[in-house]
Amino acid sequence: MKDIVLTKFTDLGLDKSLLKALADEGYTVPTPIQAQAIPGVMSGRDLLGIAQTGTGKTAAFALPILHRLAADRKPAPRRGCRVLVLSPTRELATQIGESFKTYGKHMGVSVAVVFGGVKYGGQMRALAGGVDVLVATPGRLIDHLGEKTITLGGVEIFVLDEADQMLDMGFILPIRRIVKYLPKDRQNLFFSATMPTEIGKLASELLNPNPHKVAVAPESTTVERVKQKVIFVETARKRALLCELFAEQKFKRVIVFTRTKRGADRVAKSLEAAGVEAAAIHGDKSQGQRERSLASFKAGEVRALVATDIAARGIDIDAVSHVVQYELPNVPESYVHRIGRTARAGADGTAVAFCADDERNLLRDIQKVTRQTIPAEDRRNDRGLHVMTQAMPEVAAERAEAGRKNNGDRGQRKPQGRSDLPGGLRAQRNRPNGGGGGQRQGQGGGGNGDRHPHNVRKNGERASTTPISQAAFKGPKRDGGSAPAKRWTPLD
Repeated sequence: MKDIVLTKFTDLGLDKSLLKALADEGYTVPTPIQAQAIPGVMSGRDLLGIAQTGTGKTAAFALPILHRLAADRKPAPRRGCRVLVLSPTRELATQIGESFKTYGKHMGVSVAVVFGGVKYGGQMRALAGGVDVLVATPGRLIDHLGEKTITLGGVEIFVLDEADQMLDMGFILPIRRIVKYLPKDRQNLFFSATMPTEIGKLASELLNPNPHKVAVAPESTTVERVKQKVIFVETARKRALLCELFAEQKFKRVIVFTRTKRGADRVAKSLEAAGVEAAAIHGDKSQGQRERSLASFKAGEVRALVATDIAARGIDIDAVSHVVQYELPNVPESYVHRIGRTARAGADGTAVAFCADDERNLLRDIQKVTRQTIPAEDRRNDRGLHVMTQAMPEVAAERAEAGRKNNGDRGQRKPQGRSDLPGGLRAQRNRPNGGGGGQRQGQGGGGNGDRHPHNVRKNGERASTTPISQAAFKGPKRDGGSAPAKRWTPLD
């Protein structure tokens, strides 16, 4: 018997209310992961899905889950939920929640989203009567569990999304802690773009025996529609190169990746100074700031969204034309996630990566993991980039600041040759050895002493200002002259 090829959502046997919602959104043909995952999830089996970002993973688990809820309608437990979805970031959690609301709008399904960075009151009120679907980040969910404002004893379906990113963010132990609150009799759906060893171990702990496995692409490969390029350039000239790229009109809606939060702010400021509308998004931004930046980027009000890896995980925008990796990621698998922000929903996209000399090892690791050689261009020692860098306002400001610091340091330096010894020791060091006639050199009349009356000591002697040879200097005698002569130093 030949396998039936499913080419439309209507072939999957989904509830009529779901098909109507899909028709409202203009969706008729499932993606490969949706076509393979939905039947297995609808049957109640556990699922292990390996798919890159942008392949339609959210609908692959949201649609069959909503189908099961529609087939078994019952109230959710108080302060609890029937479906729990764990997400690594606030943005991704919000988008998953919106997807459930969109697909289930004709079902009357209740959805709540819980994440950190906001007050607890609204989340507690939303959960008080129970919800069908709860989407949460691990940290805030553990906080609610500790306060006993959430109970997970009624969870029927557990979804772990972006498991490899959970590993990168250190959420593996919190996930294991959350799982202890779940009932053992449940359906588990496990999604990850890559499958490192630790993630494979976690999957074996969570999933029931013989799960349904779906892999729409080989592990750690990149989206084929993305045109990739790496540019070798000095670190100091990356900002100039980035501004040069934005001079091209085809760079319409671009996500720029940096490794650090401070770097994201600095790059966004450089683009703004060059006349490019830009916004930064990272973990130090408030939830309101992050939402406003994303909304401006989606609306086309800013051309560039500068983001760190963690903050960018929830960015699901179909019209991203380019991804620029200002700095290469320390984790090679993150390269796959980054370029997956473009070429979404069947569109083409371009990914450009800057590589400084100290990042070559990172590039080799990326090419090893993705099993490809990325086309390269060498812009090192580029005269044009050098001129642009020197002309950038922020570079001029940095030079001026460095100059002010250097001038301040010079103003505090002691005169050349000045001794660090206290004044008393300096005077004692310059005291001469005994001269002819039993009288010390410098005693008696002298022009220098006459010109400097403040050098006259109480007994009428004058301190000499004539330089002497340190080699011939023995200093004052000790023990009344009874002890052998001993060389004296100013440190005595």
